[in-house]
Amino acid sequence: MPLYQATASAPVNIACIKYWGKRDTKLILPTNSSLSVTLDQDQLRSTTTSRADSSFEKDRLWLNGVEEEIKSGGRLATCISEMRRLRRESTLTQVQISPYNVHISSRNNFPTAAGLASSASGFAALVSSLAALYALPASPSQLSLIARQGSGSACRSLFGGFVAWEMGSSPDGSDSLAVEVAPRSHWPQLQALICVVSDDKKGTSSTSGMQRTVETSALLQHRIVSVVPERMAAISAAIHARDFNTFARITMQDSNQFHAVALDTDPPIFYMNDVSRAIIALIVEYNRVAVERGGSLKAAYTFDAGPNAVIYAPEENLKEIVELIVRYFPQADTFKDPFGLFGAAGVRGKVVEGFNEAVAKPFGVGAVKGLIHTRVGDGPRVLGVEEALLGPNGLPKVA
Repeated sequence: MPLYQATASAPVNIACIKYWGKRDTKLILPTNSSLSVTLDQDQLRSTTTSRADSSFEKDRLWLNGVEEEIKSGGRLATCISEMRRLRRESTLTQVQISPYNVHISSRNNFPTAAGLASSASGFAALVSSLAALYALPASPSQLSLIARQGSGSACRSLFGGFVAWEMGSSPDGSDSLAVEVAPRSHWPQLQALICVVSDDKKGTSSTSGMQRTVETSALLQHRIVSVVPERMAAISAAIHARDFNTFARITMQDSNQFHAVALDTDPPIFYMNDVSRAIIALIVEYNRVAVERGGSLKAAYTFDAGPNAVIYAPEENLKEIVELIVRYFPQADTFKDPFGLFGAAGVRGKVVEGFNEAVAKPFGVGAVKGLIHTRVGDGPRVLGVEEALLGPNGLPKVA
């Protein structure tokens, strides 16, 4: 009997203009448009294998080796049923495998539910693997309509480079989809340093947090109507012009406002902590030195719904930024240096000339648990059989 199986990987994306709040919780329709940068899968990715077989008794899914319940009417079930619908309605002449149950195994190479966009890459990988399994000719934007129903930000992980999630206006969600703003090849010099402050599961999930914000925050309404549309246009223009100064300014402003909206929620939501705020102080001072010397902004921080910092910067600034972070947040483990910034000597913590070291106090080892240096990446990849996560028995391989 033929083996109907496909494996795909999908990237993490980190938003510069944040998505926070739904106008429809079932279809996951956002209250505002958003824009993100897709990060390189060499550092951050979810990989998913899907198999359809007439012998499978029910749909089953394992995440990082642990079986997850597929709840009827839940997000996983919705994505699977919607992908089946696309296959059923397609004009493909191959064997109709949409009635078969599926086994799905997914793994992240980074912590799950810790503010590193694991649900985005996870649902994007799920939809991509099912699209490959069903041999669907759907475009990334078409697939984003389904990935969005699993996790809103997952729709942006269907593209590489720079991606907008257009909020749309149709009640059925048919125009709430992801579109490419620019491919990774447009601005490959943009890189990122992720500071993993905590890999613990969040105290307040994004889903419950944003609904509380929608219900109670007056600031959110101002953001939706008066702030985000202008920022979306301005940051898109900055990306097209490769204008890092404008890109950085808007990215930091939008991160600040997102966390202000979380604080304006009743009761307030605190996603950042003292370490997060110290990283902000360091980047603000680093930029101050550059501007006072007649230059422009050299780095941009942004924080999603968690304490972990993502610092965007042109590649020529990353060495200084890593040295700055290590100066205040010494690392227990050797810095993984994927782009060869430091050579055999390794990282030595230091600040640039003119830097006011009193803007933050040094922390102990472990305050920042790890540093991930990455860059702008590509969209989902269909992988070969050797990278499949399911064994011959249709169950997850032992990692």
